[in-house]
Amino acid sequence: MDAISSDLNAPHSMGTTIIGVTFNGGVVLGADSRTSTGMYVANRASDKITQLTDNVYICRSGSAADSQIVSDYVRYFLHQHTIQLGQPSTVKVAANLVRLLSYNNKNMLQTGLIVGGWDKYEGGKIYGIPLGGTILELPFTIGGSGSTYLYGFFDQVWKEGMTQDEAEKLVVKAVSLAIARDGASGGVVRTVTINKDGVSRKFYPGDTLPIWHEELEPKDSLLDILSAASPGPEPMVS
Repeated sequence: MDAISSDLNAPHSMGTTIIGVTFNGGVVLGADSRTSTGMYVANRASDKITQLTDNVYICRSGSAADSQIVSDYVRYFLHQHTIQLGQPSTVKVAANLVRLLSYNNKNMLQTGLIVGGWDKYEGGKIYGIPLGGTILELPFTIGGSGSTYLYGFFDQVWKEGMTQDEAEKLVVKAVSLAIARDGASGGVVRTVTINKDGVSRKFYPGDTLPIWHEELEPKDSLLDILSAASPGPEPMVS
């Protein structure tokens, strides 16, 4: 009972798969939707891709509370910045604000973040800000507990100059692969595509995602053995 109570009272954690990918003309961000409280799934359809400005979004992993408060502060600062400049913030400015908050509070925060967006100066950009507040500009980046299953996959399939359709399919495939292997990732897949034409969100329900282990034919499973050995229930005699 104590173990159950401790799980129910555990902080919300987004044991997660988050991905950011650049393509020829913009970026695609993707994430699963499982939020956990200890061993329990607290929210099976959470949205881990948060809007910072009209042209910049952030993918959140780690502590749900920590990632949400960082996103809220950065959104507020960027709003003030946009008013002062009279034009939208660049992706680099947004990522550096996230980096500043993460680094200055690194002893208190447990969150890894991916910032992605498009601006008229540099086009589509992806920045990874892992635990500790380092900032890395990358053509693609992955984060969360599910990312450990994806490094070899991305090494094999990543290529420069992908089309928008190729990038979106890659992100959905990668998240679904992580969901199949990582117990802390699950639910649905959400994607956000950002380019010069604006932002488009897409939603992929869990029952439409490929199940990657189904190519292994079941053989001598426990249920098959038990059903074969059991003659079935005896008829009732009144």
